[in-house]
Amino acid sequence: MDWNLRVCGRRGHVMYAPTEEELRARLRVETPAGEAWRCLRCGGFFVGEPTGEGPADDAPIVIRGRALRDAIILRLLAVERGVRALLVLLGAYGLFRFRSHRDAVQLAFNEDLPLIRPIADKIGYNLDDSSLVHTIRTVIEARSNTLLWLAVGLAVYGVLQLIEATGLWLLKRWGEYFAVVATALGIPIEVYELTEKVTGLRVGALVINIVAVLYIALSKRLFGLRGGHAAYEAERHEVSLLEVETAAGGGAITRRPGTVRAGEPGGALRDNARR
Repeated sequence: MDWNLRVCGRRGHVMYAPTEEELRARLRVETPAGEAWRCLRCGGFFVGEPTGEGPADDAPIVIRGRALRDAIILRLLAVERGVRALLVLLGAYGLFRFRSHRDAVQLAFNEDLPLIRPIADKIGYNLDDSSLVHTIRTVIEARSNTLLWLAVGLAVYGVLQLIEATGLWLLKRWGEYFAVVATALGIPIEVYELTEKVTGLRVGALVINIVAVLYIALSKRLFGLRGGHAAYEAERHEVSLLEVETAAGGGAITRRPGTVRAGEPGGALRDNARR
């Protein structure tokens, strides 16, 4: 799959007209339909006006190739973390609500369970050995302070998951570090849970988290891996089509801080690349 074309088809092409004449000539061609400019993401020439114009130093850094694929994968992980955060926060809210109405819930549970038992017996379901019934009974009989601390713990965990999802979605460097550290800290707990009971859900969650830690740490060169941040920045600039064309013409682009204008294509990605 060509991720560059896929993203261009969804977001549109990024065509930039540099003021440097030699570089401008390398990115522009004349066609019977009019002038065409080269897209900085997919590399094709397309008829139309450029989406930006100015010195090459001010051009947006458009992620492409493997960096673009990595960005898509990180955002898929962000969606998974966001869904998990939502479920955990809903669980925390449910515990807070249950704590306030525990007596009513306990009364309803004790009254309704005998009514369900004959139906369960007919279908061969043993309520006494049911893990669901056991869990509900344990929660109902738990102390009020225990429920409070459990709800607080779930709320904190949900907020951490939400922060992780936000950092990954925005492709921030700190979000990648946060995701690796937070996910790695949870792996020992998941391993311990497997020693108590092996389920497909627990095994799947453990595998996903291990793969996520290794993938983010290695692909983003975190903690000094594979050359660290310097190698990561060099790799991003090596695939920048504008900088490749500049180097081919014997020039070099010197990025200056503070040159991104509001609404400029790729501005947020350039901020992320500097980090």
